[in-house]
This record gives sequence, C-alpha cells and structure tokens, in this order.
Amino acid sequence: MEPAAAPVVDLPAIPLPQPDILQAPPLAGELREKCPFAKVRTPAGDEAWLVTGYEAIKQVYSDDRFGVSHRDPEHAPRLGASTLIGGPGGNFDTEPEDRMRLRARLSPFFSPKRMEAFRPRMDALVEEVLDDIVAQGPPADLHSELAVRLPVNVICELLGVPREGRLPFREWTQGIAGVRDEALSRDCMAKLMSYTGDLVREKRRNPGDDVLSSLCAADGGGLDDRHVSFLAAMLLFAGHETTVARLDLGVLLMLAHPEQREILERNPDRIGSAVEEILRLVVHGGAKETFRYAREDAEFDGVKIKAGELLVLYSAAGNRDTCAFADPESFDVLRSPKPNLTLGFGRHYCLGAPLVRMELAAVFSRIFDKLPGLRLTKPIGVLGVNSGSLHGGITELPVTW
Repeated sequence: MEPAAAPVVDLPAIPLPQPDILQAPPLAGELREKCPFAKVRTPAGDEAWLVTGYEAIKQVYSDDRFGVSHRDPEHAPRLGASTLIGGPGGNFDTEPEDRMRLRARLSPFFSPKRMEAFRPRMDALVEEVLDDIVAQGPPADLHSELAVRLPVNVICELLGVPREGRLPFREWTQGIAGVRDEALSRDCMAKLMSYTGDLVREKRRNPGDDVLSSLCAADGGGLDDRHVSFLAAMLLFAGHETTVARLDLGVLLMLAHPEQREILERNPDRIGSAVEEILRLVVHGGAKETFRYAREDAEFDGVKIKAGELLVLYSAAGNRDTCAFADPESFDVLRSPKPNLTLGFGRHYCLGAPLVRMELAAVFSRIFDKLPGLRLTKPIGVLGVNSGSLHGGITELPVTW
C-alpha cells in the first residue's frame, strides 16, 4: 500500500490582499503579531519567509548570514520573473567584498555635499514639471505628469542622460519589473543594457559633469564598459521606479488627510518629518520588497531557517509595528523622527536615500501652493493598481484643482 501523500500546505500568497491602497494588508499585521517570521508563497510560486517585525527586519539586515546571492542560483527560490530583481544576484563566494567595493564606488555620487550641490537643479526640475501641469490646466493625471516624469528627469539629469534619449527606458524598466513574464523581463534588460552601453561609449568620447562620466573616468578601478553599463542600468532602474509609487501615494496620503496638509502648511520647516512619515506609511502594494537568502542555517526566536531559503523583508509591516511606533497607523507629519525601514538599515541602507528625500521634499513643499484646491476626480478605491509589476503602486492619479 502506497503511503499517503503529504498534504499541500496552503500558504498566504504575496503580495498580500490589500483592500485599501493607503493601508498595509490586514494579514501583515496579523502575521506580525503571531510571529515576525511566517511562511508565504511568492508570485513565482516558491516558498519564502515573510519578515514583518521591525526588530526582526533590522536583525536580518544586520546579519552576515543573509545575502542577495545563492549557492545554487539556478534552483534558488524566486520572488518573481524579473531578471534584475526577481531572484539571486552576484557571486556567492565574493558577495560581501563585492558589496563593499560597489558601495565605495557609488557612495561619493550620493554624498551630502554632492546632493547639496544638486539641490538647485532638483528645485528647477520640480518647478518645471509643476509649471507645465499648471499651464496645461485641469484636469490632469499626476501619475504620468508628475510621479513618472519627475523621477525620470531627476535620475537622468544626475547620470547625464540627454533629454532626447529618455523616453524608451521607462518602458524597459517596467518590463524588467514584471511579475510573470521572464522572457519579457530578459528582453527589456537586454535593451536597457544596450541603451546604457551606447551612453557609456558616448561619455567616454564626450564626458560631462555627471555621474556616468565620472564612472567612465574611473580607470584603474576595474570598470570596463560592461561594468559601467550595468551600473548605469541599475541606477536608472532603481533611481526612479520606486520613487514613482512614493510620489503617487504620498499625494494620496496628503489628500486623504487634509488636516495634516494644513499642519504642514503652517509648519513648512517640518517638511523633513513629513517626508519621513510618507516614506514610513507608503505601501507599494506589489511584491517588490527587499529579499535575502540564508547563506547558512540560522535561528531567530525559535524559528529555524535553512541555508538557501528566501526571506522577504516586508518594511510596510515593520513600519507599523507598535513596538517601534506609537499609534503606527496614523499619519502624523509632525511625528518625532524614528528610523523607518523603507530605505533599508545599517550597512544595507539605500545609497540614494538623500536623493529620495530631497525629491519628495521639493515636491511636497510646492505642490499645494502650485495647485490650490487639489483634489481627486475618482474615489481612491477605484484607482487603477499596477498589479503586474513587482513595484506595485497605481496606474493613474486623476486630479483637478
């Protein structure tokens, strides 16, 4: 007699159901309260640990037993089909050294001094976008006219991408972030690499005062054209995709809480704390969360994680942990600063964090003056959601003023 087959465990699937795009999925809070490490199923169909607690996420970030590479990448569990962000990357044997070398190479371009020098240009780009929206008049779709256009212009300006060459790569980065179509993701990645390869060759011939030219000039640092092309592709992708959702959902948060908008208008010097609160509360809604692979067996509070297993660090849940934030579901632009997890933690903190903060501050210190009476023309609950991308977010932000 054949032994009975083991029952198939019905795991929660990520992205978790999210009835309200301004709130974290209710199940995330339930899982966090039961245990900050819970088994889930990814869009790729693989099992993973969903890490939902504030302290638990910080622990994983800080622990060298976890990384983005995998000893057997061909058989590693995956988050999704995306070539760039759907599964393991890098060399398992050299990952720590490679990470330190990469951060050392890129961090000067996002230093406080460099960002402060870029501030006047950032302000001008924001003014340009908002002035164009005003000139066109209401109604408008702030998703396409602001949330997409501005981050593309900002990262292209910083890298030195000419204006006439900026249109195609947005389509490619969206394809790269796709949840289900691996062939499309690979094709878009190849096109983006070809595009940045052409940029690199042009910068070597005609350098400018920009990040890409500086990377090209770093001779002796092991940076051949392919390395620089990949770094450029990575920066173009990471430098705008997540900011799109933060701008969209930040506007929605402000519109949904007019009393907080009025508080900020009376206290413009608190724009920094308002930006932190937007970063803390924005929920992209996709499956694109920071992930790690266990490099060896590990244990947290009795939870045993095996080498090679996938962990998904769900910052939206950690940022609402009552152990870290008082009244965590409320939107409070004057909230006393406490580090949120949206941009990482410790050695794995996002290099582009100063740019993200500057961009959000430049927008939210101006938008309601430029567009007085700004309001949605559709209920929040019926706005289109970008369910086909790991980055999530929305596909429209229809407004008038």
